Amino acid sequence: MSLYCGITRRRKSFWCCRLLSTYVTKTRYLSELKEDDDACKKAQQTGAFYLFHNLAPLLQKSEHQYLAPQHSLLELERLLGKFGQDMQTIEDSVLIGCSEQQEAWFALDLGLNSSSSINASLQKPEMETELKGSFIGLRKALFQLNVKDASLLSTAQALLRWHDAHQFCSRSGQPTKKNVAGSKRVCPSNKIIYYPQMTPVVITLVSDGTRCLLARQSSFPKGMYSALAGFCDIGESLEEAVRREVAEEVGLEVERLQYSASQHWPFPNGALMIACHATVKPGQTEIQMNLRELEAAAWFSHDEVATALRKDNPSYQQQNGAFPFWLPPKLAIAHQLIKEWVEKPTCSILPA
Repeated sequence: MSLYCGITRRRKSFWCCRLLSTYVTKTRYLSELKEDDDACKKAQQTGAFYLFHNLAPLLQKSEHQYLAPQHSLLELERLLGKFGQDMQTIEDSVLIGCSEQQEAWFALDLGLNSSSSINASLQKPEMETELKGSFIGLRKALFQLNVKDASLLSTAQALLRWHDAHQFCSRSGQPTKKNVAGSKRVCPSNKIIYYPQMTPVVITLVSDGTRCLLARQSSFPKGMYSALAGFCDIGESLEEAVRREVAEEVGLEVERLQYSASQHWPFPNGALMIACHATVKPGQTEIQMNLRELEAAAWFSHDEVATALRKDNPSYQQQNGAFPFWLPPKLAIAHQLIKEWVEKPTCSILPA
């Protein structure tokens, strides 16, 4: 009997170790901070803060990339004191992650919640000098950040923007109150809870078997082509959204599709990019472009796309005045879709 109990205890200990892996520990810790205001306030004391100004992150240039510096609560207290603000500003921070050692990471915008936007803009250059960095628009800097910083700052910007835009209850019109972590807002008058949300977007690489279809909008950088993308409509399944977007934008009917991956995308207001491969019906490949949606769309051969993947993003204009054909940067999920197709253009595709 004692031998059986000993084996049972060892088995329980083994499974506890399995459950308390680094990932599980971090996940449970973050979950606790989101639900326990006191625990989150305690985590702020030893945590690190990423700073923003009007949704632009503070960055420092290092050779050919940007780095996102972290600041302790003590450093932040000194900074705020120097610019005439008290520590109540910390209440506007949001939890965005933690290290493997359970150091909590927060983001704080020093411009959004200022009482006077004029004073905030006057202080911005002084803050940049004091912080030895620059507040740079995330869209401009995103592809010059490492993967970790890009993910954290994208999450931070989306959360900060959401809180800035949801300060009042849609039912009562009364101000809502943020919890310490920023994982929700509550209306004190009717107890309605609001949670940050992402907008689902399908992004689809269409192929006819030997070619892939790429398009561009007028807002794209000159020469850049990408996969088709569009917001999901209410009530649509993923498959229905893909079929509709392809039909709307290029006048083609999807025959089969396959899910690839997903990615949070901070623009314009925080989206979940759901990436898919799709094939069109044989003999029905004539593009009928929707000019309200696209500036150009065309079929590209495997060799053309493979060559473009090997190039760095060109910013130069050719002698004939045209811009070279190039593809989204590696950090974008569109790049992953295109790379998958180049490496395995005849991969099996599921029925739509």
